[in-house]
Amino acid sequence: MTKYYHISTRMYNFITKLMSAIFKDQREGLSDWWMQSAYLDSRMPVAMYTSPGVVLPKMHFQDRQGQMRFAAKLIAGVLDFKSMIDSETLPVEYLGGKPLCMDQYYQVLTSCRIPGPKRDVVMNYAIGKTPPSHITVVHNFQFFVLDVYNSDGSPLTVDQIYVQLEKIWNSSLQTNKEPVGILTSNHRNTWGKAYNNLIKDKTNKESVRAIQKSIFTVCLDAPMPRVSDEMYHNKVAAQMLHGGGSRWNSGNRWFDKTLQFIVGEDGSCGLTYEHAPAEGPPIVFLVDHVLRGPVKRTEMVRTPMIPLPMPQKLRFNIPPEIKKDIEKAKQNMNIMAHELDVRVLNFTHYGRKFPKSHKMSPDAFIQMALQLAYYRMYQTCCPTYESASLRMFRLGRTEAVRSTTTESLQFTKAMDDPSKHNSEKAALLEKAIKVHREHTHMAIHGQGIERHMLGLKMMAIEDLTSLPEIFMDTSFAVAAHFNLYTSQVGSKTDCVMCFGPMVPDGYGICYNPMDDHINFAVTAFNSCEETNAMKLSQFLEDSLLDMKTLLEQVSKTQ
Repeated sequence: MTKYYHISTRMYNFITKLMSAIFKDQREGLSDWWMQSAYLDSRMPVAMYTSPGVVLPKMHFQDRQGQMRFAAKLIAGVLDFKSMIDSETLPVEYLGGKPLCMDQYYQVLTSCRIPGPKRDVVMNYAIGKTPPSHITVVHNFQFFVLDVYNSDGSPLTVDQIYVQLEKIWNSSLQTNKEPVGILTSNHRNTWGKAYNNLIKDKTNKESVRAIQKSIFTVCLDAPMPRVSDEMYHNKVAAQMLHGGGSRWNSGNRWFDKTLQFIVGEDGSCGLTYEHAPAEGPPIVFLVDHVLRGPVKRTEMVRTPMIPLPMPQKLRFNIPPEIKKDIEKAKQNMNIMAHELDVRVLNFTHYGRKFPKSHKMSPDAFIQMALQLAYYRMYQTCCPTYESASLRMFRLGRTEAVRSTTTESLQFTKAMDDPSKHNSEKAALLEKAIKVHREHTHMAIHGQGIERHMLGLKMMAIEDLTSLPEIFMDTSFAVAAHFNLYTSQVGSKTDCVMCFGPMVPDGYGICYNPMDDHINFAVTAFNSCEETNAMKLSQFLEDSLLDMKTLLEQVSKTQ
């Protein structure tokens, strides 16, 4: 039975006020609400649950010299990017001829999440008279402050950074140090209590502040356990998300730090980032800038060797209570690392050029392949979330495109129906893609559903009125239980972003469509018997191949 919701004058005023906030260039309120509800209010660990990882192409080194040379070039590349931020010369991005808000680019460097008892905060230390001039480097669980600017304000050269990294390496050879950083991987309430205990000590407080205020963090990781070529990318993706557990590199992190670049001694590289300040596109834009600039250059820049001060090792005093917190964090991290199944699918049969050749949107085409894969695996469809950018608006973050539609279901049902002709299946695919594109257009222009509903809910809470009845309805909870949580994060670099599922019985799926191949990362929780990342990845590959065959066969008959 259809349920109709009647709204009061007060509720109507809420909606009017909300629409005004969205469409009159005053998105600060809604953006703050989103950041709070999606990230800062969440008490789940940031590692794996909200912080994405990025897997970079494997680098061609297998030793510490190669590791440090790459890390030095990477640091120089990020500093080059930072110079555009500092001088406000970063080129404005456009979508459909319209400028996009660039604010997120100014939030990812020199920022950090700080745990609180009920809600966390994000601090941006770049705002101030004397912004920090150091990064933090962590090796063998030991943190160092590395000043990356000379006294005249010029950034250190690649050569200078390399020399400093060597000093850090040689000063952190012990492998028995307490992994203080693993505390940041804990449940937010648990970490919040441990944090307050940790910083009671003056030395600890100074060390923590140095990490928090740093421009970014570089994690010099120990080599991963050897795996087959087939499993390599899965293992690297897991490293980027959580570090592999306490025996490996999970203690070689400060998960609250917005940007952490990870450089493994075995050539496995990538990053993890705390999601609250920014979405994926600004992160991969930075990655593209770094990997296509300084990292690509083969020569080492030779500069006069002005003696540089020894990087400062950050000291921590570990009383028994903190030691106990660290042991608990290790146990919890090991459980989490075992819990997450990560599969990277390098789909090499075709890329975005193929759907384009059939005048179809590559993103909508991939979304329909995901719908088909899920339907084939479960014989039903499910609520699906695809992230869409709201950067056409000032301080805009994201809106959700709901990929599951009547049209997508009609296509998925028809695809394996022998009574349907190929021309009919292709027509249904085309229709489903058209509807998906329309929904995407609505979402990026502020006409989606999710953020309006969020605003309505938050306004009711702030005005201390009763929540509208719709938020109590079971159907609303079911519709918001996204079994497929998806995002396209396109990059010029042959990389892939990965993140955990949104719900316990769901999947997290991120993809990067290149011209002639597509990189996917699929995650699921091992504790859920109904989900299987490897199986869904196989269904996805088969669906993409079958959709290609369908369009090619229909083209031949025309």
